[in-house]
Amino acid sequence: MKKTALYDKHASLGAKIVPFAGFEMPVQYSGVTEEHFAVREKAGLFDVSHMGQFFIEGPGSKDLLQFVTTNNVDALENGKAQYSCLPNENGGIVDDLIVYKMEDDKYFVVVNASNIDKDWNHISKYNTFGAKMTNASDDMSLLAVQGPKATEILQKLTDVNLSEIPYYNFTVGSVAGINDIIISNTGYTGSGGFEIYFKNESAENLWDEIMKAGEAEGIIPCGLAARDTLRLEKGFCLYGNDIDDTTSPIEAGLGWITKFDKDFVSKDVFAKQKEEGVTRKLVAFELTDKGVPRHDYPVVDAEGNVIGKVTSGTQSPMKKIGLGLAYVDKPHFKLGSEIFIQVRNKNIPAKVVKAPFV
Repeated sequence: MKKTALYDKHASLGAKIVPFAGFEMPVQYSGVTEEHFAVREKAGLFDVSHMGQFFIEGPGSKDLLQFVTTNNVDALENGKAQYSCLPNENGGIVDDLIVYKMEDDKYFVVVNASNIDKDWNHISKYNTFGAKMTNASDDMSLLAVQGPKATEILQKLTDVNLSEIPYYNFTVGSVAGINDIIISNTGYTGSGGFEIYFKNESAENLWDEIMKAGEAEGIIPCGLAARDTLRLEKGFCLYGNDIDDTTSPIEAGLGWITKFDKDFVSKDVFAKQKEEGVTRKLVAFELTDKGVPRHDYPVVDAEGNVIGKVTSGTQSPMKKIGLGLAYVDKPHFKLGSEIFIQVRNKNIPAKVVKAPFV
């Protein structure tokens, strides 16, 4: 198992550490609920250094990214980031990712930890454009400062005016006296904040400085469990659960990142799905009775016929009800449809709703 540069820090703080995507990662510190509410109401600090980072540069870099991703890289200006996905040749998804435009002919790509090698091989396979590719994943760390107080906390440590960085924009500056840090207004919690990318050797120093700066605002360290409940309340997809090699972006509700004004892998498959419609869709649902939905629980209709399965589910800390995401067959994926989630052989009624949940 790999360890992030902050492994010793997590262990010293008494974090519960579990294997995740080939890494030993902190799943929780003080408890999921406390960490969840800290991020919704104040601030939380996450170590997400297990994520993968690639630099793709040179004259062919944009053409390569245009062909391997679904979103339109042409829309990116320097200092902007873009959510996108890598489609495979069968109309599925290799991974979802964020593409940052550092400067003309230089891009920074952030991918999921479990897919680093897979993504690298997939992009390399299509690199007939002569782009220079660098896998910086083992050399870089990533901290996410998330929550309504995140900007206030981080602002104490940098001269960069954080309020001037819009959502899905970034800059390169210094934080806590450390230079060349990518400061990005992105995150996976839906509560605002920043993600900062830097060299491993600065990890412990930056962690300590952020925790110290946020003491008065109530910042606490947070683990992967709270990250999961937070992203689910906002209806954000998790690769391996809600999207994978067998799901298309059209089925997953990611048509908004699938742009047909360019050529890319599996374009024809998705264009056909968009035109003709799909037979199943990823929906958000809320239980209307007591129960907690979990990954892989069957979804059934009123007669008990299986019409889908839960991909992500939890008891929402904010709403105090069971909710989740599920692939559901047509016509049951319409908003307001009544479906049932099989929880321990009991069919619990649920309703298809619009995400986000909170």
